[in-house]
Amino acid sequence: MPLVRRVREPYAGRWALPGGPVRRDEDLADTARRTLVATTALSPTYLEQLYTFGRAERSASGPRVISVVYWALVRPEEAERGIEDENVAWHPADRPPELAFDHRTIVSYALWRLRTKMEYSRIAQAFLGETFTLAQLRQVYEVVLQRTLDPANFRRQVEASGDVEPTGEYLVGGRHRPPKLYRHREANDLADNGPLTGL
Repeated sequence: MPLVRRVREPYAGRWALPGGPVRRDEDLADTARRTLVATTALSPTYLEQLYTFGRAERSASGPRVISVVYWALVRPEEAERGIEDENVAWHPADRPPELAFDHRTIVSYALWRLRTKMEYSRIAQAFLGETFTLAQLRQVYEVVLQRTLDPANFRRQVEASGDVEPTGEYLVGGRHRPPKLYRHREANDLADNGPLTGL
């Protein structure tokens, strides 16, 4: 995950999640996109509201701060376009440095939510392109869930789910027999916005 180094108190010098205030004429999702671009130069295709953090004691001093947190899932080609310098750097989400405010809690919640969504949604597609091999899809699951999955069982479960279909094409360029390329059957939004989708 990309983190930004705080340049002022409180927590000057500590890493934090990218963020910023909402403009008066701006929707929350637009604020999340604008802030992410301004701080990290990232403009991911997947952006979803995660949770609202507003415990009374989360601000050590000053006015009460309520954070409406969005999360973005970034594909490798999107990550390559991001900023990386002494004040913006990528860190392992499972092993972040000491974070400002309650940002460790936010990161823990985001990881829990991502792993939970892997069980029932098509969120893994956010890490893949339009087409993919089953091995690439399995690798996404293994990285996110942090466990090894049996390739044969995974293939059976994915094919039985009906969520993916073969494209009729193959991935070329490898040393072994070219694997089949698949795509997700539906083109639904990956974000789970319920009845608010499209509003």
